[in-house]
Amino acid sequence: MVFWRRYSFLNKVIITGSATLCLLLSLTRLPGMELLGIGTNWILIWVVVWSTKRTMFQGAIAGLVMGLIQDGLTGAYPSHIVSLVVVGVLTARLQKQKYIHEDFISVALIVFFMVIIAETITSVQYILLGIRSFQDIWQEYQQLVLSSAILSSLWAPVLYYPLNSWWENNPIRNAKSTKLN
Repeated sequence: MVFWRRYSFLNKVIITGSATLCLLLSLTRLPGMELLGIGTNWILIWVVVWSTKRTMFQGAIAGLVMGLIQDGLTGAYPSHIVSLVVVGVLTARLQKQKYIHEDFISVALIVFFMVIIAETITSVQYILLGIRSFQDIWQEYQQLVLSSAILSSLWAPVLYYPLNSWWENNPIRNAKSTKLN
């Protein structure tokens, strides 16, 4: 029983630590993590990694929490909550294990397309709130989206592999699956 509690505590530490690391990385510009002045979207990568093998509700909650934290760090206009909740729900809805079997490639592709969706939602918020005009957004949109999507998809496996390995080798889940067999 002590092992299960210790594992559960360690799992919470890894989840919190990885989310904190992504939040801190999103605030820094390290060499190799920037293209044309645009950085990697670490928070979106974390939401995608979390949501790949979870329910839509869990993906939405992860997007909500990470969006609230990101809004607290960077400013809430426009809000990151909407785009990250949509990313969490869509990623969980994909049911990756049924359609795509290669983890690294599929996660990179999922992150690529989710960055496009998230940046589109953010751009729409800018227009609807009247913060920027459509012409201003359109001039920067293509460069911003493509640069962010490429960088984020290239860095996604760096976060996906260790977290997925940890969650796949979960002794609690493995014990439940052996009881079912």
